[in-house]
Amino acid sequence: MSQSVRTRPEGSGRPLSEAYDTALLDLDGVVYAGGEAIAHAVDSLAVARVGGMHLAYVTNNALRTPDTVAGHLTELGIPTEAGDVITSAQAVARLISEQVPAGAKVLVIGGEGLRVALRERGLTPVESADDDPAAVVQGYGGPDLTWGRFAEASYAVARGVPWFASNTDLTIPSGRGIAPGNGAAVEVVRIATGAEPQVAGKPLPPMHKETILRTGAERPLVVGDRLDTDIEGAFNGGVDSLLVLTGVTDGAQLLAAPPQHRPTYVDADLRGLLTGQPEVTEAGEGFRCGGWTATAGAERLELTGDGEPLDGLRALCAAAWAAAGDGACALDGGKALARLGL
Repeated sequence: MSQSVRTRPEGSGRPLSEAYDTALLDLDGVVYAGGEAIAHAVDSLAVARVGGMHLAYVTNNALRTPDTVAGHLTELGIPTEAGDVITSAQAVARLISEQVPAGAKVLVIGGEGLRVALRERGLTPVESADDDPAAVVQGYGGPDLTWGRFAEASYAVARGVPWFASNTDLTIPSGRGIAPGNGAAVEVVRIATGAEPQVAGKPLPPMHKETILRTGAERPLVVGDRLDTDIEGAFNGGVDSLLVLTGVTDGAQLLAAPPQHRPTYVDADLRGLLTGQPEVTEAGEGFRCGGWTATAGAERLELTGDGEPLDGLRALCAAAWAAAGDGACALDGGKALARLGL
């Protein structure tokens, strides 16, 4: 993807599973939700795999090991090897290993996923600031991570020990709702110390580097549900992206997206991997996709026509993004989205 400002979703005359060699798939909100497979995910990924597309699963959650994630996916009916899973724990472990001596001690504030990743890079996990660590690393440790662990990190960071974080997602979805994520835990240590960590996870370059190194992808397609991690990560990596609407992003957020949050393609779910993507074309002062035409008025986005709702959304994206240029569209799209049932 060019780093020039995107003003409309792109079309594709070929199924995306044929146009790209590797799908870099986010997990929660894309493949599963609350631990259960999202509708059409299992069948769509099976067809893409049989057709020759390499499937890789890329997660900011540093708690679970690749073996655990692969086992979960396999249980859902998506055969997966540990090598197909890339985590922010792996990305941050590589980042640390490039800056400390081989075998160095690293104070771990997090779960087993971090410890496994550090050992893979030849580093030694420790539990106390008094163990003379060469680095501190924070990753999501689950709901039972105690307050004392944040204090331990703060003691070391305040002494000048380099501080790393797997990711800074402020929230994480759970079966009961939205819970504090690793970013919230990082804020605790930041407030206590005034320091800033080096961060590895999406949307930052270390995660993209880790993903490409582990998959060998030459024509990757990032597939995600979050604009500020998945889509921005693709933008930062200079690769194309597919936003699926099975997770956290809604139509209003998509229309208001600044350039770094604008996906290459938009589709309802993972069936979008198996199809081409319709063209969005200029139509007078607006944009047409399928049977819909969208224009940007003085105060709101206007939509005329009928047909497939997703085509209407794609046309609205073009009208909104073109009007916003390199900013975020502030025009009211509520009435237009309501027509589409979005």
